[in-house]
This record gives sequence, structure tokens and C-alpha cells, in this order.
Amino acid sequence: MADDTETDPAAVTATTAGATAEWAPEVLWSPARPEDSAMARFATWAVDERGAPLPEPLDYEALHDWSVQDLDGFWSAAAEFCGVHFATPPTATVRLDDGGDLGGTTWFPGATLNYAEHALFPAIGGAADDVAVLALGEDGRREEVTYGRLRELVARARAGLVRAGLRRGDRVAAFAPNTTETLVALLATTSLGAIWSSCSPDFGARAAADRFAQIRPTVLFAARGYRYGGRHFDIRASIAELRDRLPDVDLTVLLADEAAQDEAAPDEPLDAAATISWAELTAEAGPLAFDPVPFEHPLWILYSSGTTGLPKGIVHSHGGIVVEHLKTLRLHFDLGPGSRFLWFTTTGWMMWNLLVSGLTTGATVVLYDGNPGHPDLSTLWRLVDEHRITYFGISAPFVRACAKAGIEPARVADLSSLRAVGSTGAPLSPDGFRWLADQVGGHVPICSLSGGTDVCSGFLGAAPLVPVWVGELSCASLGASVHAFDQAGRDLVGEVGELVLTRPMPSMPVALWGDDDGSRLREAYFEHYPGRWRHGDWVVRTPRDSFVIHGRSDATLNRGGVRMGTADFYAVVEDLDEVADSLVVDTTALGADDEGALLLFVVLVPGATLAEVEPRLRSTLRRELSPRHVPDRIHAVAEVPRTLNGKKCEVPVKRILAGVPADQAVSTGALANPAALDPFRALVPDP
Repeated sequence: MADDTETDPAAVTATTAGATAEWAPEVLWSPARPEDSAMARFATWAVDERGAPLPEPLDYEALHDWSVQDLDGFWSAAAEFCGVHFATPPTATVRLDDGGDLGGTTWFPGATLNYAEHALFPAIGGAADDVAVLALGEDGRREEVTYGRLRELVARARAGLVRAGLRRGDRVAAFAPNTTETLVALLATTSLGAIWSSCSPDFGARAAADRFAQIRPTVLFAARGYRYGGRHFDIRASIAELRDRLPDVDLTVLLADEAAQDEAAPDEPLDAAATISWAELTAEAGPLAFDPVPFEHPLWILYSSGTTGLPKGIVHSHGGIVVEHLKTLRLHFDLGPGSRFLWFTTTGWMMWNLLVSGLTTGATVVLYDGNPGHPDLSTLWRLVDEHRITYFGISAPFVRACAKAGIEPARVADLSSLRAVGSTGAPLSPDGFRWLADQVGGHVPICSLSGGTDVCSGFLGAAPLVPVWVGELSCASLGASVHAFDQAGRDLVGEVGELVLTRPMPSMPVALWGDDDGSRLREAYFEHYPGRWRHGDWVVRTPRDSFVIHGRSDATLNRGGVRMGTADFYAVVEDLDEVADSLVVDTTALGADDEGALLLFVVLVPGATLAEVEPRLRSTLRRELSPRHVPDRIHAVAEVPRTLNGKKCEVPVKRILAGVPADQAVSTGALANPAALDPFRALVPDP
């Protein structure tokens, strides 16, 4: 979600975008047998069973056009083909606002269903002895859980929650690692129509409370500790502090701490009277049942970064997530029985929610809990080999770190099981595309994705029918009508504009928590371009209908009238071997006539000095970008401040440098490394 700062995207002429029409990027991958994909089978089925107006042979452009022009036809067909089970059938597929306002859309009115039922009884696969979950720990722990065993565990956890008095609409919070128990807790909660919300245990008590206190949970799941980077962290004191901040919690369930050195350690300072173990919660068998809830009933609450205030609680619905995730995972990711789906994530990032939805396709979801760089950056690649992963998801910063560290996955692991590699979290650079292709082979598509917590899915990504071009996201997702708009709302091709959706999607949030009149929801998404969804990213739509993300529109670099996204800047700076990380800030005030300073902060690799690196940085930026984008000053810092989900804090740093007190510019509880702000505070003169 975009911060509250606004920028004017008029006359965007970033140097890399101006030549978009002439781009002829290298094709890294082309579909060899597209007809074998679930997406192609869906298209054929839609023609035969629904009379969809698709050509033969099929092309993705026609399929996508149908998906955004005929919302009723496409989404009803996708729901049926992907196996959405309605306890009560809908009376329609979609009801649009009379004035065309996306915020007024109603999906599948009258329908009831339950997310947990789709995860535990997928339409294809999911036999009792099929492996549903493979849970791995950085210390070598390994657990296989079949669909039959997973159903039993969920039934037991559900029975325990019923005994505890949990009811439909109650909120359940999880301060928990990426383990089987956390997944079981999610499914048991949602089977009852209660609402789930989770944070990773490395958030800290204050950061978790900033999120959970808003929703007033009555049940808290928490692990006594977790392992990361070869160390065990006991967080019982944080759990006690968190409970003090959550007065409505009347039951705390302690998950197993399998990485603890002393499992017999007492649970003080926790109150034993209000705390039970996971074993106690699941001690008694119970029936496995699923409460049908309305399509729009809240499923889970995710959170914005919270760097400039309390995190916004983004409410997603049972139906919206079921339909959107099945469309994405079945048709775009091509997951199904026999697939092994691993995306490195924690429970505090929306990718965890997408990962566990892999169950709805009959695939095996692979949960990895730990540090992806321990004992070295080859760890996840070795897991691909050992566990025959078919779809492997990582982040662009992880790719860059592997490349800079000289990791050669193909030399340390057999990657022949891979059918696709996904990347998200930041734009994947052209060098990142090439590095991945060199490692996994030209037969494996590199699927760079972009979307967000706001929809718990992606707008842009890849498809089995579309080539992969270096540096580009191959296509807009089915059902996602993605455009690049200038300030006046004109559609752009080959130029940088605001990423805007002109048609609704089922997983758009049903609410922001506590926003009773919907005004904050409208302000966040639908006011800048009235009735349209403005996402807050700079994007170029190419003549091939592929896309390039240029960074957040609220962190734009505006130099001499030339606007550029920060992603373009980082791609140049971080390509230098001596630069481990960087952050760039344009201090020009919004609406100011006078241009501010362009400041670059770099984290150097051990042994490198700023005196040696700075001249080459300046000449490289001048050559690769423009003379206007040579920084006024370059500073070396120990680390770049990042949110708990790893995003660079460009806007908060800009506010600090503008003189806003740090405690007003950013919520330090939302940061993974609050001390990283100190060098920026030091640059601001005392008043």
C-alpha cells in the first residue's frame, strides 16, 4: 500500500522508459508445450463449455482480454474449472457499481463457502495418503504430513477452539513461526468462520501489538522460541509483554518450540492459568466440519508496513481469496497434485498466505523456517535438490545476494526438478534474470511477480503461454486490468506511469479494520483516480503488454524535471561489486519550486572504502542514468533501514532528513533494524 505522500506523475520521462518502444530485450524462455498447461486446458474448457470467444490456436492476449472484459463469464468459469465449492450457490457472479466505481463491486452475491474446506479437500488430488505439508527447519528438522493426517490435526485443533468458546467473527492472532502447527491453527480458525491474523516471532512485542491490538483477538497462538541463523531465541518474555497489550486475549496456546535447547524449561513469566500447550489444545478428537460463511466474510487480516503510523489492517474475504488464489496457483503457477511448492517467507508476509493456499490445488506446500543464508546462501538451493521442489519462490534481494556472494547453485545442487522459479519483494534486475537463467537453465521460466498485501496476490507476473523477457514481468495476470496512467488519467504505453487497475478483482480488500464508513479504504485506493484502483507503483507497459516496475511512486527521484523510480537507481548502484546495499533519497519537497538534494547512502562490502568507490559510482550513474542523477552527496552507512518485511524505508528517511522528528517520521516498531536510522538523524542539524 502506498504511503500518504503523493507525487505528480505528469510528464514522466525516465531515460530507461523513453526508449521502451525500441526495446528488444533478450527472450530467456519460451513455452515449449503450452497446451500441456492448466491455463491452456482451462481455455479449451471455457470455449467448449462456456462458449468463450477465444481463437485457435490460443494466445494469451485474447485470453486476458476476455478475462477483463467479460467479468461474469471469466470469473464464473475460473471458479468452476478450479473447483470452487459453494455450500450455497451465488445468485450472480458480479454486481458492478452503477457509476463504474470499483470500490462498489459485489462478488458472487448470496454464495457461502469456507476457505479451510478448499485447503483440506482440494478439487483435484488431496488423497488421504498424499503429502500435504513438508515442514523443514534450518537445523535439519523434517516433518511430512499427509492430507489425511492434516485433516485429523485440524479437527483436533478445531475441537479445542470450540471448547475455548471461539465463535464466528472472533479474531485469532498468531505470533508464530512457519511450521505445521501454525498452518493447522490457521485452518482450524477459519473452519469456524473466525478471523486469522499472524506475525513472525522476530517482530518483537511492540510491533506485533501495534497490529494485533487493533483487532482485539481473544485467542493467541505463540511459540516459546524460534531458531534463526544458528541461534535459538527464547521469546517468552515477549509473549508476556504482548499479552499485556492484548486485554481481550483469554487463552494463549503455546506452540512447540522444537529448536529449544531445554524443552523442560518453565513457562514463566507466562500465566499458566490462561495458557495451554498445543498438545492440550489438540488432546481430544473432534469432527472435521466447515462453517459456511458469506463470500465476503472476513478470512484474515494482513497489515501495511506501518512505517508512518499504525499498520493498516487489510481485511480479505473467504471467497475473494479462494477464487483469486485458485486462479493464480492453478492457472499461472500451474500447481496441482505432484507439485512441490516452496516460497521462502515468514508468517508476517502475504507470501505465506499464498504459499499455504497451495493446498487448494492438491500440491505439497513446503514450509521452511529459518535463515535462508545459514550456514550459507546455498541452503535453499540444496533443499530444492533434496526435496525435489518444482516451484521455488524467492526474493529479488536474495537473488542479488547469491550472485554477489558467488554462489553457484547448479554446482552444489541438482535443480532438475524445477519447473519454475518465482521472484518478488522488489523488482528483479536484468542481471538477476540472467543469473537465475544461467543457474537453472533456459528450460525453466523466471517468473517475476508484483502485487501486494493489499490484494494478497499479484497483478503482474508470468504465464505458461507467454515468453519471459529479460528485466520484464511477462504479463498482467488474468482478471487484472493493469494500466499505466499519467496524472490526467491517460493510458500510457512505453512511458512510466502510475499502476492503475480499471476493473475489479475478487480479492480486493473488503475493508480496512476499524474503517466503519469505508472512508479510509476509499482514500487509500480509489480517490486519486476516482473509482479506479491506484496502487502506488511506477510501471511501464511495453508494446508487448509486458511490464517493468520502477519502484514506489511516493519515493520518486525528480531531478530537473526528469522523474525516475528508485528501482532503476538501485539497479545501477548495487551492480557494483563493492556495494552490498543502498538507499537513495530526493529531498525535494512536494510541490516545491526549488530542487532539493539527491543523497545516496551505501553499505559497502568488507574491505571497500568510500574514497575508492565514490568516483566510480558517480561516473557509472552519469553514464547509465543521466548527469541529473549523480548524487549531491554520498554517505557510507552500516545498514539500510528496512521494514520487518524487508522493504527499504525511503519515505521515512526522507521525512527525517526534512526535519520531521524521527518518532513522528516512522514507527520504529515497524522496522527490522531501528538503530539503522541513527546516521540519518545525525545528518539533521539541531533546531
